[in-house]
Amino acid sequence: MYKNVFSLLIIVIAIESSFAQTATDAANKPVTQSAFYQHHLRKYAVAARWNDYEVAKQALYDLILMNPANDSLIYTLAVHYYDNQQYASSMMVSQELVTRSPKNIDFLHLSASACEATGVLDRALQNYESVYLLTNDIPTLYKITYLQLDLKRFTESMTNVDILLSKPEVDSLNIMSSDIQNNQKEFSMRVALFNLKGLITMELGDSPGARKFFEEALKLAPDYLQAKQNLAKAK
Repeated sequence: MYKNVFSLLIIVIAIESSFAQTATDAANKPVTQSAFYQHHLRKYAVAARWNDYEVAKQALYDLILMNPANDSLIYTLAVHYYDNQQYASSMMVSQELVTRSPKNIDFLHLSASACEATGVLDRALQNYESVYLLTNDIPTLYKITYLQLDLKRFTESMTNVDILLSKPEVDSLNIMSSDIQNNQKEFSMRVALFNLKGLITMELGDSPGARKFFEEALKLAPDYLQAKQNLAKAK
């Protein structure tokens, strides 16, 4: 599962970079030059460095109220919510950013992750699809196939699985999953895709066809636990 987690150091750098940029444009945004604004900026940086999330959030809100057009501040707030598992708030904030800038990859990715964590899978899928259209990123399409399965959009999911299986790059990309000893291990994405194809086929009521795909996954990785368990269910 994709993890859109940002370190506090990166957040602080983002804020400080934002301040440096706005400070050079005092004529357009004089509020950034005020002692009050700089006070809250420093307050945020110190609170973030010392892991005081509540104070950092309060400082962010003060900064946003003084400079509401600054998307980087709002994005940092959305990240702050996500990192603290306040996914509903992160979803609402990041989706507002997507509305402002519908082609911003960072905004789309964060919103998709927050929507997924909140269980709003249709919106998560929509945002991941936007990311894929803009980037042609294989891991993003892989994520899309699973969301489509969860949403019972089996034909679309199967089509995307076949697209991924046709790409040689999937052999060099790995996913984390459990082996037969129940230990986390890296497996080729191709293995996971055959397993996924089996799951879709089983959902469509074709157990014999599903078994073939699970067996194909196990040929490539005999210790891939998911395929082994799914093969047993398909018999």
